[in-house]
Amino acid sequence: MENGGDTASTVTIKGILGLLMANVSDKEERRLISLGMGDPTAFSCFHTAAVAEDSVVESIRSRCFNGYAPTVGLPQTRLAIAGYLSRNLPYKLLSDDVYVTSGCTQAIELALSILARPGANILVPRPGFPIYELCAAFRHIEIRRYDLLPENGWEVDLKAVEALADSKTVAMVIINPGNPCGNVYSYQHLKKIAETAQRLKLPVIADEVYGHLAFGDNPFIPMGVFGSSVTVLTLGSLSKRWMVPGWRLGWFVTCDPNGFFKTPKTVERIKKYCDICGGPATFIQAAVPRILEQTEEIFHKRTISMLKQAADLCCKKIKEIPCMTCPQKPQGSMALMVKLNLSKVNDITDDIDFCFKLAQEESVIILPGLTVGLKNWVRITFAADPASLEEALDRVKSFAQRHTKKLIEQC
Repeated sequence: MENGGDTASTVTIKGILGLLMANVSDKEERRLISLGMGDPTAFSCFHTAAVAEDSVVESIRSRCFNGYAPTVGLPQTRLAIAGYLSRNLPYKLLSDDVYVTSGCTQAIELALSILARPGANILVPRPGFPIYELCAAFRHIEIRRYDLLPENGWEVDLKAVEALADSKTVAMVIINPGNPCGNVYSYQHLKKIAETAQRLKLPVIADEVYGHLAFGDNPFIPMGVFGSSVTVLTLGSLSKRWMVPGWRLGWFVTCDPNGFFKTPKTVERIKKYCDICGGPATFIQAAVPRILEQTEEIFHKRTISMLKQAADLCCKKIKEIPCMTCPQKPQGSMALMVKLNLSKVNDITDDIDFCFKLAQEESVIILPGLTVGLKNWVRITFAADPASLEEALDRVKSFAQRHTKKLIEQC
């Protein structure tokens, strides 16, 4: 599988998307459609639950949450998150297991900060989320990438994990439901991951920011289910399931019944990190208990239904594009990976070139695969209204057809 080498450690999704936006032609009269960023709020069909909005308004109007919160999070917020996550676990989390963070990005930074030590390395998926590489670079942690296997539903190449790990490996990262691939791992595969991590004596960083956004054959299973056999650091947020990425409300949770991350020294280190960086706005934290406890299931079902329909439409339209192949229909999250067959097109050298020319000629933004670790692939975010998604992919089709190589007729 082609990969992007060390490029991911120097780029961010927002940075690349900013460059693509700047490349859109000023003369282009058609509206810009971006399928590059995992922010569903850009499309009016996706909005948060009424109870979430009411909870924030109530929190502000109470005038009780205008001051500082404890840096690890409000006690009632930590307790509510512990209860919410415990619904799907064979054991109960405590409020002390939960640290409230400014989105899942800060949870990633916290996880890597407490694991950092001289000479450390960490195993991350390829393709994956480039913030891990960026945070690791700041903490002088070596990144070692293991492949996800598109022909096997983007499952983890566990043989590669075993080959990459050594005495200085401090953790392996699992993203489930998958970003950027749209995969949802089965219980059996997660169990094999847990067994591998246990054998290697590695904690698992379980990035579950898309938790419960599953609409395929596999239900979402939190990695914390295996917490009794392997230490799991669960990262998540309100951002995706509640459609509020701008609220920056995330969590770092030690699903660790055996207490490896509950020693006084480790807890003190986590608290000191929180003292330095702080967390989300107090009034947002105060709204969390009601949001988690009172959001009606119909809201979540509606979201899942919309995402499934969008994923189906996306895959249908991609089949019409001559130089694109989708190896796996999305089973969850909001994005999928598509392979480019550049032998079928003229004047396009790689995925970066493809995306920049597409932006300039068609005012459509999609993310080059190199950004997430796979050269000559692209990531498409399908969390969009059907009309916008269809129009954008029709423009991609027109672009591909315009650049398609013409076969020379044989005499």
